[in-house]
Amino acid sequence: MSPRTTAKRGRFRRAGESAVGMLLLARLAAMALLALLLVAAGAWASWDTARHALRGDGLEQGTLTLRSCDADACTGTFRPSEDAGRGDAPVRQNVTLEQSIGRGEGDTLHVALRPGTDEAVRTGVAGALQASLPLAGALLLAAVVVAGGLRMFRTAWSLAGLGLAMIGTTFLLW
Repeated sequence: MSPRTTAKRGRFRRAGESAVGMLLLARLAAMALLALLLVAAGAWASWDTARHALRGDGLEQGTLTLRSCDADACTGTFRPSEDAGRGDAPVRQNVTLEQSIGRGEGDTLHVALRPGTDEAVRTGVAGALQASLPLAGALLLAAVVVAGGLRMFRTAWSLAGLGLAMIGTTFLLW
């Protein structure tokens, strides 16, 4: 075998190894992008409700006494709170609260109304955690991608633990 043949074989081997390396790098980048996309989508889905649950400025706040509940929503009477600075606000009879976790008739909850609607959102820690359930689910899905696609098991366990803690705390406080 001539030295020239060995040099060619070495160049082709290096090119093949670098192509495999590029494919592996592309796979890792795709998995990282997928995990990031999952968490971003969960945060985006949570934000619409969470901003009303966390922000107290400019929203009509008060208590909602549930009158009737079905599988999708509860309706009840909304009484504005006295300390919200809107003492002249009327009592609303048909305010709707999305029913994602079991509630019973007669329960009284602290809520804020979405601007311009008769839809209520739970406030406080329980409301913020309930609003962040899509983010918790996205963290669980991202943990599977991080473990399976990126082989980062400790990070995956951390993501899964955070997601499960958020879900568990939500159900305890709700």
